Amino acid sequence: MKERCIIIPAVKKNAVIPDQLVKKLAGVTLMERAIQTARCVASEEDIVVVTDSEEISLICERAGVCFRYNNALHFTSLDIVAELRETLCELVPLYAHLLILRASCPLLTGPDVEDAWRKYRGAEADGLVTVKSVRQRIWNVRNGALGSLLGSENSGEERFLVESRALIILRSALLLNAVSGKIIPYFLNERSIEIQSYQDWWICEHLLMRRHIVFVVAGYPAIGMGHVYRALMLAHEITNHKITFVCTRQSELAVKSIAEKDYRSVRQGQDTLTDTVLRLRPDLVVNDILNTDMLYMTRLRAAGVCCVNFEDEGPGAGMADLVVNALYEGAQSTQRLCCGPEYFCLRDEFVSAEQNQLRDAVKVVLITFGGTDSRNFSRRVLDVVEPVCRGMGIAVRLVAGPGYAHKKAMEDHLRALKNDLVEFTWATNAMSRMMEGADLAVCSAGRTLYELAHMRVPAMVVAHHEREVSHSFARPRNGFAFLGIMDRIDDVKLRNVFLAMLRQSRRARFFERQARLDFRNNKAKVVGMMLDLLKEKEAVACRTA
Repeated sequence: MKERCIIIPAVKKNAVIPDQLVKKLAGVTLMERAIQTARCVASEEDIVVVTDSEEISLICERAGVCFRYNNALHFTSLDIVAELRETLCELVPLYAHLLILRASCPLLTGPDVEDAWRKYRGAEADGLVTVKSVRQRIWNVRNGALGSLLGSENSGEERFLVESRALIILRSALLLNAVSGKIIPYFLNERSIEIQSYQDWWICEHLLMRRHIVFVVAGYPAIGMGHVYRALMLAHEITNHKITFVCTRQSELAVKSIAEKDYRSVRQGQDTLTDTVLRLRPDLVVNDILNTDMLYMTRLRAAGVCCVNFEDEGPGAGMADLVVNALYEGAQSTQRLCCGPEYFCLRDEFVSAEQNQLRDAVKVVLITFGGTDSRNFSRRVLDVVEPVCRGMGIAVRLVAGPGYAHKKAMEDHLRALKNDLVEFTWATNAMSRMMEGADLAVCSAGRTLYELAHMRVPAMVVAHHEREVSHSFARPRNGFAFLGIMDRIDDVKLRNVFLAMLRQSRRARFFERQARLDFRNNKAKVVGMMLDLLKEKEAVACRTA
């Protein structure tokens, strides 16, 4: 006796759409897709198709799988075991277990079947049924009415398990002895759709055409959270594909930020980053981890994965399908390498924000040093400019990100200052609101520069480290006074440049330069380039198939 057999019922008379089983769904017929799924877990001689169709019989013959043809076959109930009893009883002496696989549930995969099988065997069950969990309010009609929305009669919610007619597993002995046995559920919520209408067909086709995009990000105090924020912004624009985030081993801050947005995320464990990524079987990998190395990129490309890298000047960058370095303007842009501010992606909150008008005098100063500010530059700048602002009646908006580790110390310091003109905001989700109404800013040389330029806020800029020095957008031609690396600047220079930036004539020149910049269409352009890579991959696969 063999261990298991897969039975695929394929009765054309029971189809809800004409020729449903032989009609192509995302390029493959339901019948062929079901046979492919069965082949993932069984050999051809252990697959049996039960059909009333000569056309389906021919498909089975050409696919090399067994079939039972009966032109008079017609199912009249939802009890598939009862409808197939004759065929099942023929197979009982040959197989210890019988698996009924429904072709009308095309989202079921081979790994799903194998996983269900492991759970069935591990539970020492006599049967398994795929189900989905449904939470609903139940109403009864009485005298033509449903009852009251405000009363307690129908206010309760109930949770039901509804059979998903995708897979049933039976122990053969269950049929022989005609006993109920131990039947366990297998939850198939996301892939439980059964084609019972044209709408179901449309939904399944679009789900099957989705591809898997994996964003690989790094976010921790030493490098800040800009990579994570950009990746989340781009992921938010992609609705037709499956999205997963991979966070590098040290990126605990990134994990927390991504979890808040309800994206699926995986943190690198003891494996290499490459193994963690490839285990997810991606079609496209978006690397936002700064420089990549050759080994990492070589393995991704060898696996047939398309790669888009952001801010990558490492040895692996040359192997990417697309490199987007908006913060680096030095290189010449090509079809594969996109450099400069025309590729900076602006968040939606800034597109709808009200851009500032130039005022005669500075009324609001913004101080912000990114998502982490591990060196607490915010405190140093505040101590330099606060006395000036206090004397001139200028309000100070101090904004720190979620990775700012000096929050309590800053709050204690502000209480000691007793300056009502200083406002401290931590981990805001509305940075554009912080920039609205600001006349001048002090910041680092990251992505905040582009947002300030869009909002028309001239700024004095200090770099955290050498890499930020290379962000040449932070220059007077774009409305910024760049001072260099903070560790090489004394407080006297900070104060003098700040005083110079308060002058209306200088701010006016910087304001006009920023007013010429426009980033609003860049995000759609970059996302389009990313998705075009998937389309090109599909086209190549079709030509070589």
